[in-house]
Amino acid sequence: MRNKHKKKKFELLENIRIEEMVAEGKCLARHNNMVIFVAGVAPGDVVDLRITRQKKSYLEAQPVAFREYSALRVQPFCEHFGVCGGCKWQHISYDTQLHYKQKQVKDNLERIGKVPLPPFEPILGSAKTRYYRNKLEFTFSGNGWLTNEQIKSGEEFDRNALGFHIPGRFDKILDIRHCYLQPDPSNAIRLAVRAYGRSHGLDFFDVVKQQGFLRNLIIRTANTGELMVILQVFRNDKEAIEGIMRHLQETFPEITSLQYVVNAKGNETYHDLDVVCFHGLPYIHEEMEGIRFRVGPKSFYQTNADQAYELYRLAREFAGLTGNELVYDLYTGAGTIANFVARQCREVIGIEYVPSAIEDAKINSQINNITNTTFYAGDMKDILSDELVAQHGRPDVVITDPPRAGMHEDVVEKLLQVHPDRIVYVSCNPATQARDLELLSVKYDVARVQPVDMFPQTHHVENIVLLTAKQDAGR
Repeated sequence: MRNKHKKKKFELLENIRIEEMVAEGKCLARHNNMVIFVAGVAPGDVVDLRITRQKKSYLEAQPVAFREYSALRVQPFCEHFGVCGGCKWQHISYDTQLHYKQKQVKDNLERIGKVPLPPFEPILGSAKTRYYRNKLEFTFSGNGWLTNEQIKSGEEFDRNALGFHIPGRFDKILDIRHCYLQPDPSNAIRLAVRAYGRSHGLDFFDVVKQQGFLRNLIIRTANTGELMVILQVFRNDKEAIEGIMRHLQETFPEITSLQYVVNAKGNETYHDLDVVCFHGLPYIHEEMEGIRFRVGPKSFYQTNADQAYELYRLAREFAGLTGNELVYDLYTGAGTIANFVARQCREVIGIEYVPSAIEDAKINSQINNITNTTFYAGDMKDILSDELVAQHGRPDVVITDPPRAGMHEDVVEKLLQVHPDRIVYVSCNPATQARDLELLSVKYDVARVQPVDMFPQTHHVENIVLLTAKQDAGR
């Protein structure tokens, strides 16, 4: 009797030409009038594909053999490429990456937004395409992932790993030898922590069994030269914690903020836990145009600091500030944009959902002697109210930088009601940005569009849009 549950053997398609890059970093091909989405390839590749998923309107596939390689390809520079979940576009040139990021923004705004658009500004690339991040988070595992090459070698490997999650696997960690995302001494610190754990018999965490000691490592490198290291452990073993903290302090005297967290929860989030400062100050500083931003262990700060400056500089330029404007900064986070533009306007009102971020925003105003900012914590659709507008006045300019989901429809409705002269919309997701632009189009025209690349070697792209009030829209 045939096994009803036997896995279906999907079809193999031969000599399929990859046409272009599309959403989420995947590529597109076609076969018999059916669209196929493929990861790990480049436009111009000719490949054999194994269908992995079949839907009514499209297929998903993975490459099993390459017949021709695209002229757009370059040699990936990282030994972990293709296994690690980061930097998935290393195999195409940076110019090609920028081309497809600009195209992604344009396609989303035209296809989803369906609003009249001006000519786009050329995408602003990142001066640094390697070692550009100021924060990385590594995970310990006592059962590290072995690559196919390691398995085939027949060698014995130390399975105590410190690195990144394998894509799609919460329980498997790839041990990283060298990462090209964060500047020195990030790699040296990670390797030193791993070596200390191995040599001192400290057990690396098992997320399935929920046991072990070493759990997570966060390294933050600031453009001021200050350096934060946060070690997360599963149990409060004072002797073990003291030993590894002392080792880091002595080995890396450049660490200005050395901290640890005891986390016995089922996940690695620690925003509700105490962070203990073992050595130095409990924060570091980033800097833009002489403005210092205090970054604590729980603070959010853009992870590409150099390019964040370019992003905020352009957002400020789009805002057209003369010194007299009342600015509302929605989704202000730690008040980075609010404090950055405060000296060019009359007053800034910042609103953010996370209370701890608002406390950071207030501190950032205080340490820079910025006195024309006011911050509110709470749900955006609730805080941005008639009462708030009555208290502070109708904004001349709104700067909004929402999360990937975009703005809540109630927030969009409130913006249409308040009707500022200009809206500067900064987005990390052009698809949801396009949706919101269509909703705002009843009273606003899109005046400028500027894509910005914050994350080289990935498909992610930021986009800034300037919206100007239509003259006939009324108040």
